[in-house]
Amino acid sequence: MEGIMVVFDFDKTIIECDSDNWVVDELGFTERYNQLLNTMPWNSMMDTLMKEMHTQGITTDDIARVLKTVPIHPRVIPAIKAAHAAGCDLRIVSDANTFFIETVLDHLGLKNCFTEINTNPGYIDEEGRLRILPIHDFTKTPHECNNPCPPNMCKGLVIKRLLSEHNTKKFIYLGDGIGDYCPSLRLREGDHVMPRKNYPVYDMISSNPMLIRAKIHEWADGEDLERILQSLIQEDIIISSNGDDNNKVAQQLFDFDYKRGMSPVITCHKAVCVPY
Repeated sequence: MEGIMVVFDFDKTIIECDSDNWVVDELGFTERYNQLLNTMPWNSMMDTLMKEMHTQGITTDDIARVLKTVPIHPRVIPAIKAAHAAGCDLRIVSDANTFFIETVLDHLGLKNCFTEINTNPGYIDEEGRLRILPIHDFTKTPHECNNPCPPNMCKGLVIKRLLSEHNTKKFIYLGDGIGDYCPSLRLREGDHVMPRKNYPVYDMISSNPMLIRAKIHEWADGEDLERILQSLIQEDIIISSNGDDNNKVAQQLFDFDYKRGMSPVITCHKAVCVPY
């Protein structure tokens, strides 16, 4: 294996809520949301709500303002920064949308940590209205996945592509929802899956863990997430070092900060890894 790819879900994994629900509730559209729920596909419903918000004078700045107040566990930010600084390739696979995710990541100073964000398109049109569209147009062709994936997105297909493009990397996948089950099934022996305890994906994996080839590491909160992710990265540094002085220095820095209960923040150069 050459390096680590860490793939995060967004809602209830990086942040502590569903970003769609957060925006709807904070902007006073819960009742309208409840009226539209189950009357149309999820992305169409959110796009309709964005249109109605725009009609009632709510701007994209208002939406961004409430997104910047989403709850997040205090250990998640340093965990992500440490993983990025240690050289991991970080990706997001989420059923949220680009506008919501990028707004939050920009606000938290995390956007540059991620190489790629796979999610539903969310953009501001020429009228200044936020549009939300499905990443997969299921009205034309279904994604034909037999797992319980939403019609607009099969995260398993995204992981299949990433595994094909980066088959020498070790994968770590973190998620919470039903849609995170399919990508968990795609992972190989030697990979790791981190299902959030007492959330749907954890229950599904627990019902028949033998279907999962990757090693399973449950987590309950951001503190668990940081500790387990740090441990897995640390383990890979040890295995892959094989006499490499650069990796040995990285390992020493991980050990030093880990024992002190801190997140290591490391920048790697050709000759040596040094802490910021």
